[in-house]
Amino acid sequence: MDKNSISPDERSEKFLSKLQTRDIDVQACYQCGRCSAGCPIGDFFDLNVMEVVRLAAYGQEERLLHSHAIWLCAACETCATRCPNEIEIAGLMDVLRELALRKGITPAEPRIPLFHQSFLGSVGRWGKAYEIGMIANYKIKSGDLMGDMKLGMSMFLKGKLKLVPHSIENKSEIKDIFSGKGKEYDR
Repeated sequence: MDKNSISPDERSEKFLSKLQTRDIDVQACYQCGRCSAGCPIGDFFDLNVMEVVRLAAYGQEERLLHSHAIWLCAACETCATRCPNEIEIAGLMDVLRELALRKGITPAEPRIPLFHQSFLGSVGRWGKAYEIGMIANYKIKSGDLMGDMKLGMSMFLKGKLKLVPHSIENKSEIKDIFSGKGKEYDR
């Protein structure tokens, strides 16, 4: 069965069930607007936070997966903290980013996943973020080699960035997590 043979209502139900499996109840939103009013970076979004929640409640998955808002969200959880119905909005944004990547949709903000990959690569290798290596990796991937150079030099001169990575104890446990062999927890 291909995507076009599924009715819009069935696609909407399937999307909403994905959210429910993650305990994200977008149907609980009554549009008070507290989430949007509290978002510290909402001015940069193409859809405000409340619109993202409402579009999710309406099953508008495709529109959401192509939005800038899902990539710009800092996951600070201010929106969820302000929500009177305790909707996990940062979790919703995570699910939307995950779905977009799984479906091969080009991120509306392509540098954000590149930074994320660079960060995770650094943690996977060193057990923690090795900033200079992580930023070098990101700069090469993004093609923005000179952006933020002045800030980087200032941080380096103040001793905030180290040339040599500092390793951690039990780095093998971190590597196991990244390999999928991490500890199993009781569910």
